[in-house]
Amino acid sequence: MATIKGVSSFSAEQEAQALRKAMKGFGTDEDAIIDILTKLNVSQRQQVLITYKSTIGRDLIDDLKSELSGNFERVIIGMMTPTTLYDVHELKRAMKGAGTDEGCLIEILASRTNEEIRRINETYRLQYGSSLEEDIVSDTSSMFRRVLVSLATGNRDEGMYVDDALAQQDAQCLYEAGEKKWGTDEVQFMSILCTRNRCHLLRVFDVYRGIANKDITDSIKSEMSGDLEDALLAVVKCMRNKPAYFAERLYKSMKGLGTDDNTLIRVMVSRSEIDMLDIRREFLTMYGKSLYSFIKGDCSGDYRKVLLRLCGGED
Repeated sequence: MATIKGVSSFSAEQEAQALRKAMKGFGTDEDAIIDILTKLNVSQRQQVLITYKSTIGRDLIDDLKSELSGNFERVIIGMMTPTTLYDVHELKRAMKGAGTDEGCLIEILASRTNEEIRRINETYRLQYGSSLEEDIVSDTSSMFRRVLVSLATGNRDEGMYVDDALAQQDAQCLYEAGEKKWGTDEVQFMSILCTRNRCHLLRVFDVYRGIANKDITDSIKSEMSGDLEDALLAVVKCMRNKPAYFAERLYKSMKGLGTDDNTLIRVMVSRSEIDMLDIRREFLTMYGKSLYSFIKGDCSGDYRKVLLRLCGGED
């Protein structure tokens, strides 16, 4: 369930004028900007963007960028970006420059549907003139690279059919590829975890526990390390409970010293119209505190205000 649903009737022209007014002259009315943009959904914001240009003759994104700054600006610009394009920008940012933000690559590629991945690939190529796969290959290495390439093909079976004999076989195969032998056959893990459908995998995980006497996640943790471990764990978690996966991403972005703003912003913006209510519920169950109170304690100013709006409310 979404926290940002949009409004049933709105005038794009009125909202465009109100935004212009909030930015014109001396000082910026940040509260007005937050109010306007958090009541609209992403497609309504796109209408406002176009209307702003046609009625005011200025580019709304440029105006926002020149008036706002820091993390607050990043949230607002993220909200103004069409869903697929936002994912594409984040993937590119994760691979640009010296270091790689592996966590971002894993999060997006492990959690999006085939259809979403298809649109991401299309948009990525249009935006950057290279394919997502080419960039992943030049930016990552070894088995981790292969898992990302597999996920980026968006070719997972999305049916509901569970073949019991195959589930038994898959579970046995995972056991023999990891726990049972010296060294790990990571390819087996990849091919099963990245291609089978969700219902089938949930069955595989059940059978696996029976065979190995431990959960598949524990086996992955003991058999793998680093980015590969993170990627396969993310796949398993997204299969089991996607909102819980995002709740954990949010928790880890805020706990401890310093905030991982990249992750916090991306998850809050990208899930607000999909499953933020479910994420909040899982967050409360998992950590005994509401997501709202966590954000409140971790962020400040307009940045905090807009994130709390995306969060929707206190549990």
